[in-house]
Amino acid sequence: MLYSINNNKKSKIILRVFGGLGNQLFSYAAARRLAEVNNSELVINHVSGFSLDKKYKRRYQLNNFSITCRKANYFERLEPFSQTRRYLYAKWNKFLPFEKKFLIIEEGLGFDPRLINLKVSNKLYIEGYWQSENYFKDIESIIRQDLVINPPRDILNLKLSKIIESKTAVAVHIRFFQSSLDKNKYNKKYYDDAINILNNQIKNVHFFIFSDQPKFVQKSISIPKNRFTLIEHNRGEENAYADLWLMSKCKHFIIANSTFSWWGAWLSNNSNKIIIAPKKIIHSGEGAWGFKGMLPDSWQLI
Repeated sequence: MLYSINNNKKSKIILRVFGGLGNQLFSYAAARRLAEVNNSELVINHVSGFSLDKKYKRRYQLNNFSITCRKANYFERLEPFSQTRRYLYAKWNKFLPFEKKFLIIEEGLGFDPRLINLKVSNKLYIEGYWQSENYFKDIESIIRQDLVINPPRDILNLKLSKIIESKTAVAVHIRFFQSSLDKNKYNKKYYDDAINILNNQIKNVHFFIFSDQPKFVQKSISIPKNRFTLIEHNRGEENAYADLWLMSKCKHFIIANSTFSWWGAWLSNNSNKIIIAPKKIIHSGEGAWGFKGMLPDSWQLI
């Protein structure tokens, strides 16, 4: 049950967003819930988390959703000298107890229950991935409303969405995390087992495959050619939302160790959906996965 832990409507939560689309969604959902129970205003810093991203060149992508909270202004982004000021704030807050911090940075992986009961009475800066449904499960209906995706307008995506909706569609996500192709990252047994599970449980399924290495996957996947469709046209960060939109229209899911397909599965409105996820625990790196709170209990782990 959702309950208010603070009646102060003047408090403000400033969320610094960064990372890929899946991580941006987790960050937003956790901060949105924290703002909701504290009657706080949620403001999104959509600039500083991306301005120095030279490696992955991520970009802010939450504009593609039905989110209504405003963007942070110049001063709320700690400008001028935001990098230096953020560094000093972080150093200062290391010496404060969690409930007294004015800058909260996620500490490691795994669900942190302290965030659920935090009282926000003034201005709070928050950043982190917060990769668990537990941070926002009690406002699920609000999160689903906020995260309705603005549909792409091009003919190909609209046509594919109708095809997906007409079939018993299974989204299969296979991700190599933008690295050079490493066949060892393709866990063939996991995908073969998951495909067999769904074939045995559901009749006449059609698989829609999403991957950052589509040519390799097309040759390697153990599905007859007439039973799968490869989705490979939405290239680049700016079009990731379109793949997520198509994925969320599927009825069942075989996801990768990826927050992107986590959200594709979660956003599906099919009440009888089957979601299969890898159970392997990875504690570090881009594909960190399976840690405490990451995977909902109703999902099948293999």
